This record gives sequence, structure tokens and C-alpha cells, in this order.
Amino acid sequence: MRLLALPVTLIVIAVLVYLLVTLARGGKPASRREAAGSPRWETDTVMENGWTLIVVRKVAPGPNGPVELTRQTVKAIRDDDPDWDERYREGMLEARNRVSTLEIESG
Repeated sequence: MRLLALPVTLIVIAVLVYLLVTLARGGKPASRREAAGSPRWETDTVMENGWTLIVVRKVAPGPNGPVELTRQTVKAIRDDDPDWDERYREGMLEARNRVSTLEIESG
């Protein structure tokens, strides 16, 4: 009897470890897929034609990378503006606040 107790104990422990690993792996990919599949709001900076645009955009994952669904311009700053740094920081703060608000409203 004692001879069988050790192998049975090891088999039970191995089965429990297997189940724990399977459950741990099974839960994570599904949640990653949900997070990866849902659109999200993010801040971005676009530079074009002598202007810096601070925008928030809604993106979703696509087969070839993120796909922009919509975009809102928060602030436009001329590249030669003497207060460019200050206006950029203010614009990014406003954009981050808007992203927070839009995420709350979307959820």
C-alpha cells in the first residue's frame, strides 16, 4: 500500500498543477482578445503644413494594424508660435482629460 501512495500522490499533484495552468492560460487569452478587439480612445500629435495638431482618436485593431474610427482636434498650434511648448502642454492635458471623459461615456 505504501508503495502506491507516493505515485498516486504525485499523480494527483500533477493533475492539480495541470488544471491550474490550464485555467490560468484559458482566462488570459480571452481577456486579451476582448481588450484587443474593443476600440479605445487615445491622444495623438499630428504635424502638417506648419501646424501641430493635438487630437484624440478612436482606434480599433485591424488586420494590418490599428484603424482610426474617428478623430477630434483638441488644439492647433502654429509651428512658429513663440509659446509653442506651453500651448502644447496645455493641449495635451486637455486631450488626456477628453480621452478620460470619452472612455467613461463609452463604457
